Amino acid sequence: MTRWLRLILFLGLLVPMTVLAAPFQLLAVRTGMPLRRWLPVCWHRIAARIIGLRTRVHGKPAIHDHAGVLIAANHVSWLDIIALGAAAPVSFIAKDEVARWPGISILAKLQETVFVERHRRGKVGEQAARIRDRLERGDAVVLFPEGTTSDGNFLLPFKSALFGAVGVTPHAAGKSPHVQPVAIVYTHLHGMPMGRYDRPVAAWPGDVGLAPHLWRVLGEGAIDVSIVFGEAFPASELPDRKALAAACEAAIREMVSGVLRGRTPLPSGVKTG
Repeated sequence: MTRWLRLILFLGLLVPMTVLAAPFQLLAVRTGMPLRRWLPVCWHRIAARIIGLRTRVHGKPAIHDHAGVLIAANHVSWLDIIALGAAAPVSFIAKDEVARWPGISILAKLQETVFVERHRRGKVGEQAARIRDRLERGDAVVLFPEGTTSDGNFLLPFKSALFGAVGVTPHAAGKSPHVQPVAIVYTHLHGMPMGRYDRPVAAWPGDVGLAPHLWRVLGEGAIDVSIVFGEAFPASELPDRKALAAACEAAIREMVSGVLRGRTPLPSGVKTG
């Protein structure tokens, strides 16, 4: 499939479908219907097919096993949103400027994205409380603790501030929020294993605009990504947000390293003892 054909499908199929589905999603969000979680999954799966993004999932999302899950994942590209959104019914935590991006902001709001102002430390507590409210509703919310995208070859240090959203004590219903580390690794291009210099094809560095990068991805049209869901654990097993961040970073780093070295991806547990 050529770049232009993918672009035509992207605009001619995905945009009208979004317009038609938006009222149903908005109603589902306002009424709390389960449909609010599954309509975005369908959207992301169709988008992935059009773009040429092939997702391989290893392990199991913990969304059905626990009341509220904070998914901590490494961040490589805007493609991460589509890959994770196609793999499981999740919402995302995004920087507040995304709420002002034309078109993208509408999609983000329909998927119940939680917008945060990372540069305003005085609002961390308030923002963590909003995320915790979502977890108490039983939602799965994705946090990218690196705070920005990497080149896909290495992880950046994790920031711990928003890990405070899960707390270290059970919430009002008596259930402890869970945390699940997840690794995202872009592995193949046109069926051939990506090397260190190929992986930035999928990576979206901060100095490249979204439209040019989308155009490049549409031109490639055959990118494979592995998503490895680690073992979820109660946040109460660790003493504070810094310990949570460190444990998730170690688990994700281990899973990413395993995929990059060509080993069979195995979900990783977090060492809490």
